[in-house]
Amino acid sequence: MTLPTFQLALPRTLPDAIELLRDHPSMRILAGGTDLLPSMRQKLFEPEYVLDLRRIGDLRGIRKTEQGTEIGALTTLHEIEHSELLRARYPVLVEAARTVASPVLRNMGTIGGNICLDTRCLWYNQSRAWRKSCGFCIKKDGDLCHVAPGGTKCWAAFSGDTPPALLCLNAEIEIASATGVRRIPLRDFYTGEGDNYRKLQPNELVTRVILPRASAGYRGAYRKLRIRGSIDYPLAGVAVAVKKSNGHVEHLQIAMTAVNPAPSLVKGLAQLLERGISDEAIAETAGDMAARIAKPLTTSALTPEYRREMIRVFTKRAVLDVLDQRPRTNDQRPTT
Repeated sequence: MTLPTFQLALPRTLPDAIELLRDHPSMRILAGGTDLLPSMRQKLFEPEYVLDLRRIGDLRGIRKTEQGTEIGALTTLHEIEHSELLRARYPVLVEAARTVASPVLRNMGTIGGNICLDTRCLWYNQSRAWRKSCGFCIKKDGDLCHVAPGGTKCWAAFSGDTPPALLCLNAEIEIASATGVRRIPLRDFYTGEGDNYRKLQPNELVTRVILPRASAGYRGAYRKLRIRGSIDYPLAGVAVAVKKSNGHVEHLQIAMTAVNPAPSLVKGLAQLLERGISDEAIAETAGDMAARIAKPLTTSALTPEYRREMIRVFTKRAVLDVLDQRPRTNDQRPTT
């Protein structure tokens, strides 16, 4: 489980980093390293070059703007967790960041890295010797999906905690390359394919996250299923953001993680609110809607049926907690 041999590039400016990516398109990007380095030890990636972004100060920081709030891609999850600005304006993001891994890893992990997190699967996140004994898989070195053997699609699950919160806030991301800068909604960044899961070219890197002013002040909650109370990736996760006016729910966003190859928004919630039903009925129906579009397979230690049911449970609890502003429960272990 030693690291493969590679050459490390340490640019000090964004233009220098982009130039290196242009010249070496197979280069891997290192921000916090909490995902890349373990994968390199498992020989999932054996790059000739690694681009270390940590010296580029322009990619750090949280700034309030006329349009909303900008977060540099190298901003650590620890900084997001403890930001008073984000806590006041976008609490669901703070709550999601707080659940990632452990304090030590949040000191290293970045928001950009969490957005670009590789998809995970029991058949993929193993040593090379283990994977070879099983004939490899579609995502790496093989042509068979052990999770869904009859198909040709990779079902590795996306397991980032902050992207569902960002989806609920209608976040956008800025992507830079040698040809310029583009800005896209985060919801358009993911493909829904486990092995080719993001729309990011080899010569591009994510530089900023943009939170719109219109989403500031939304109440929020994040619920996460994991076996241990810390360190673990989510096996199912739900983010909820709500805007209320005069006691009525004006806007409701729900997004899920770890139960599909991409983080996904629950659709049809606007029509649900138009029905004028009670908060309890909204929560119950929203839980059913979320569970219907969750498609967990045997990519993790818990059964798909249990993970789907916990999507229903967590969605209902989170919606009620946000609508009623009730004290939060610590829904982190697989209990009902």
